[in-house]
Amino acid sequence: MVDTNAIAKMIEPSLTAMGYRVVRVVFTSGRGATLQIMAERCDEAALTLDDCALISHSVSALLDVADPIPGAYTLEISSPGIDRPLVRAEDYDRFSGFEARIELSAPVAGRKRFRGRLLGTADGDIRLATEAGEMRLPLAGVARAKLVITDDLINAAPHTH
Repeated sequence: MVDTNAIAKMIEPSLTAMGYRVVRVVFTSGRGATLQIMAERCDEAALTLDDCALISHSVSALLDVADPIPGAYTLEISSPGIDRPLVRAEDYDRFSGFEARIELSAPVAGRKRFRGRLLGTADGDIRLATEAGEMRLPLAGVARAKLVITDDLINAAPHTH
């Protein structure tokens, strides 16, 4: 099994030095094994094709030396997109005020799926303003979370020129 956390830790220092932030590392196997590195610019400008090429060259060199994946695979570099996944605690604070969908691995108040406006984090919980009022969801219990495309999010997104 491929340890994507170890790969993320291995490539992060190099990408950080280049001005990028690793958002997520995912490995899918099957007919065509793929290592997907989702990254963004630290200056929050839109990720360009040139950025993806620079990241690809750097990551390829690191992976060639460490060789953490047995067999052949495709390396894919991508931006998180406007409806980006929320992965780290700081993501919930950074995107406070925007709408998100959060799915938990265990139910809270009888539910696993929530949608609402992010209010940041507090004491290891995500604060979420929902139609029923403020909910506190355990950050450690998040199975999947991502921003929801809204006019506010579109207007706040970095645009390429």
